[in-house]
Amino acid sequence: MKPMSRILITLGILLVSIGLAWPWISKLGLGRLPGDIVIEREDFRFYFPVTTMILLSLVLSVIVWLFRK
Repeated sequence: MKPMSRILITLGILLVSIGLAWPWISKLGLGRLPGDIVIEREDFRFYFPVTTMILLSLVLSVIVWLFRK
């Protein structure tokens, strides 16, 4: 049970940190990068942030790689 509790505590701290930093994170422009797909119609809006997801995946992969090393 010890590893699972450590993971949950770490995820909780990470989520709180992201929540506190959200005003500054939102100013970075994530979600409006070139390559993000936005289709807007009269009563419909479809948003698929392809580039943002790739960028976040790369950043998270590097962070996990650094912690495992």
